[in-house]
Amino acid sequence: MAISELAEQLEKADPALARYNRQMLWAPIGVEGQKKLKAARVLMVGCGALGTVLANTLSRAGVGHMTIIDRDFIELNNLQRQVLFDQQDIKDQLPKSVAAQRKIAGINSDVHVEAVVADVNHNNIEQYAKDKHLLLDGTDNFETRFLINDVSIKLNIPWIYGACISAMGLGMVIRPGITPCLRCIFETSPPAGMNPTCDTAGVLGPTVNVVASWQAMEAMKLLTGNTDAVSTRLFSFDLWDNRFQQLNVSRAREIADCPACKHHNYEYLSGKFGSSTTALCGRNAVQISQPAGGKVDFDRIAENLRAVGTPSFNKFMLKCAIGEGQGERRKEYELTLFADGRAIIKGTHEAAVAKAIYAKYIGS
Repeated sequence: MAISELAEQLEKADPALARYNRQMLWAPIGVEGQKKLKAARVLMVGCGALGTVLANTLSRAGVGHMTIIDRDFIELNNLQRQVLFDQQDIKDQLPKSVAAQRKIAGINSDVHVEAVVADVNHNNIEQYAKDKHLLLDGTDNFETRFLINDVSIKLNIPWIYGACISAMGLGMVIRPGITPCLRCIFETSPPAGMNPTCDTAGVLGPTVNVVASWQAMEAMKLLTGNTDAVSTRLFSFDLWDNRFQQLNVSRAREIADCPACKHHNYEYLSGKFGSSTTALCGRNAVQISQPAGGKVDFDRIAENLRAVGTPSFNKFMLKCAIGEGQGERRKEYELTLFADGRAIIKGTHEAAVAKAIYAKYIGS
């Protein structure tokens, strides 16, 4: 049968899926696989470099329901690699998840996107992961990845790990009870200062695209039921040196005495290793988290801040540049406050300094 005839048959099979015609021509997907994608519910944790490529690719592929959760807002240096955003999003002071939701609405209005502006932590991740078919890693730190790993095992939901720095990338599909988990491979987070970050090593856009595209392909295999085709190895590459590897990690669970998948001791999900401050990759910034349930009065806070700066705000967040000290000791900071009381203090990587600024201008 000619390709054109097959394409016509696919369109007639379900006209609502006609936009995915070229995708359904791939036999392992077909009409039935496309219907599975449409019914799929995915949680994307983080919508920065990896997350935007994932959200863009999977929305075009027809994944029907995506919850995108991200704690951050958009800055100019994000546009080099975060493909869903543009300069207007920066002018509008949009959080990343909200900007992604708006962009996807213009790409594929059949996809339902829930945008969540929040920090994923041990108090809320189960709520967001519940009833999802797949969890996707768009984060930039091991603490959050270990948290995803814990909830994946506890709720028996597969997840796809991805990481990139400079020209190097890693990826791995984790299927509870079938593959090793992330803590079988990486027992603990690297010590502070020992792991390269985008602050110290940079990150190239093509690196991001390769990792996220690999994640998206594995996601499509899982969501369409093509589990035999799903990768069982740790994918590793260096684009600059043209090096690609697939590492056999199948015995890692057997060898490791993993607290998560062997003993079901969810140390990150219990909050044992959680933190209230987080240094943000590549930002010279610290995030300060507050207990859930608080509400922020932007009008009142903006009025108070006008004595030291020129605050601007919308319903999502407030921003204000703040100068501290005099002469050579003067330091410039940027305060971004979110509706849930969370704040990002830019201009320092020291938690103590960030907390002091928060307490001084927002309150304890």
